[in-house]
Amino acid sequence: MKHFSSAALVAALMLHFASVSALEAIQLQTRDEAPRSNDLSEVILPILRKADLPALGAAIVTSDGIEAMGAVGLRSWKSTEAVTIDDQWHIGSCTKTMTATLAARLIERGLLSWDTTIGSVLGPTIHPDWKDVTVAWLLCHRSGAPLNFDEALWEQMVARGGSPQNQRRYFVEQGLKSPPTTTPNTETVYSNSAYIVVGVMMETLADSSWEDLMRREIFEPLGMDRTGFGAPGEPGKLNQPLGHVTGVNGWTPIALGPHADNPAATGPAGSVHTTLSDWARFVATHLRGARGDESYLSATNWQRLHSASESGWDYTPGWKIGKQEWAGGKFLRHIGGNGFWLAEASLVPNKDFAVLIVTNTSDDSVETPFKELLDALVAARKTHGK
Repeated sequence: MKHFSSAALVAALMLHFASVSALEAIQLQTRDEAPRSNDLSEVILPILRKADLPALGAAIVTSDGIEAMGAVGLRSWKSTEAVTIDDQWHIGSCTKTMTATLAARLIERGLLSWDTTIGSVLGPTIHPDWKDVTVAWLLCHRSGAPLNFDEALWEQMVARGGSPQNQRRYFVEQGLKSPPTTTPNTETVYSNSAYIVVGVMMETLADSSWEDLMRREIFEPLGMDRTGFGAPGEPGKLNQPLGHVTGVNGWTPIALGPHADNPAATGPAGSVHTTLSDWARFVATHLRGARGDESYLSATNWQRLHSASESGWDYTPGWKIGKQEWAGGKFLRHIGGNGFWLAEASLVPNKDFAVLIVTNTSDDSVETPFKELLDALVAARKTHGK
């Protein structure tokens, strides 16, 4: 799990806990509902009860679209407002799969290449050890960039104000004045900083903000019209799930506002919120690409997104490479959280399906229910001969 929130920030955001029985509310939500073959609620509910999470949702997706979907639980631990399958969820670092896909789109437009270097785009003010670092190295966590640039730099960036694009530019320019943490392309170091650098490179070459590029190249072409940036919902309303942290007597919901997410300038590394349906459109496009569909990207660039650029690398652009028997060998995965939410995407090109899992909390205890739910969903597909 990768996120930016410090323990101090989480502590500062703690709200007073009002006791509401999550289990009772969930039981009321599901009572008297007739089961549907494409409704995953009955698979999700036992795992939610066991883990005692605020809410849990999931979808199974193929290249044709959603195969099954479900969401159960509460939008806020302090209320009885149930989540729905149309709710929006913050997907944290799973945004990186979209930023990498955006890079592939711009590569197809001739604006950059996988081998474009930081030095060729961001000029002479950076430390010389960064100059030959490529887009591929950045997107595959081989650039030598640290997980995050210095915390003091983050504070300076936010204090400057201005647009997320201008803050990002300052953040990257200052961060790249120091040398890489490790020698580029010698080891894998998961890095949020690297994705923010790529975001600024794309903004520079396309003369457009990362947010506008994402809307134009990802959201709009794929029909993701309920996808955006930052924590979902409207302040003062409980019209979307709230993120949560661990409280003294249970989960503590985080009110919407400037502290409900990481700074907007960090967007390329992890700021997207989306619905299960919208996210399914994105991963279904990846599955179709893996099967040879070139309507969105060329076969060459799908291959680059789904394969390690060099032998021994642990990541493709945007995805961590895994291997499981149920996946027929290789599968691609990303887990993302911002300290208050957690999301996971598992892409199984060999068997033409993907699993999406979301919850409105981000805590080490979520790792076990996520694994249990993934295993249950894979088993359910096998039971039905898929």
